[in-house]
Amino acid sequence: MSNILTIAKRELRGYFASPIAYVVIVVFLLLSGICTFKFGRLFSNGQADLYWFFFWHPFLYLLLCPALSMRMWSDERRMGTMELLLTMPITPWQAIIGKFLATWLIVGISLLLTFPIWITINYLGNADNGVIVASYIGSFLMAGLYVAVGAMTSAITRNQVVSFVVSLVILLLLVMCGWPTVTDLFVSWAPPPLLDAIAGCSIWTHFESIQKGVLDSRDILYFVSVMAFCLFTTSTIIRAHRAG
Repeated sequence: MSNILTIAKRELRGYFASPIAYVVIVVFLLLSGICTFKFGRLFSNGQADLYWFFFWHPFLYLLLCPALSMRMWSDERRMGTMELLLTMPITPWQAIIGKFLATWLIVGISLLLTFPIWITINYLGNADNGVIVASYIGSFLMAGLYVAVGAMTSAITRNQVVSFVVSLVILLLLVMCGWPTVTDLFVSWAPPPLLDAIAGCSIWTHFESIQKGVLDSRDILYFVSVMAFCLFTTSTIIRAHRAG
């Protein structure tokens, strides 16, 4: 555990030594405010909830999480420091988990700093704080999934832009495959079990369920399973580079 924490601290120092962490946090807060107060019309819709605040999170994370995670491994490969890192007395898994946790923590800090919006909604009306807490948990889990996908694509290439684009495409597909406009394309020929399987792979489907205030174990298992799969794939890729 100490090795994981050492790697995580190293990554956090790297993020905050450059503008990237500050830019991501500020942009997330600004976009969250715009989406909530302008597009969600928080003051005029007459409802004391944060539905529209969380509604936009899958799309905000599409830009912010790949932007954070694209440097996770591609930088190490580009500068030739991956070999040095992996020759240290740590295992590849410890390095992967440490980097992943540091990046996920920055997104968590961004999410935590939105608490004034939560305070505002409680000031304006009788908010259902149980639903809001569940939505925050769901959003944090979703962010972890996005970061894990970004880690996987970052391990594939030395080019940060390629990593960003590939993770963006993968995540967009995972979000959109649960939308009715997409599933309707399969209704005419696909059997119901296949439709359920496609919808079941969607980030949107599972996050929307949590947004209703229900922390279903199946939704939590989905996010954790995808994270674990992506981190395992990252480990396989890194081991292949190490062996090569």
